[in-house]
Amino acid sequence: MADASPNQSEPPESSKPLGPQGADGHVPDPDAGHRRLEESAMWNALAYLISGPVVFGAIGWVLDTWLSTGFLVVLGLLGGMAMSLYLVWFRYGTQQK
Repeated sequence: MADASPNQSEPPESSKPLGPQGADGHVPDPDAGHRRLEESAMWNALAYLISGPVVFGAIGWVLDTWLSTGFLVVLGLLGGMAMSLYLVWFRYGTQQK
């Protein structure tokens, strides 16, 4: 009888490379370019763009009612938009491909 091993197609552990795979010395990212990750990044960016003005607008509204002013909600909305745009640009716009 022949010695039948269930893992005939896999090479032995000693023949697998142990070091970096790329010529530049970096291990390639197995998730790079995956469609689900790109879709996730899009939804995260949309969440940042919505939640920034909502949160800062709510803070401005609370301060407006507490201080009896009428301009802090507008400042909160504009500040939230600016902060969320900056965050999306910094997080997703500066990545090198």
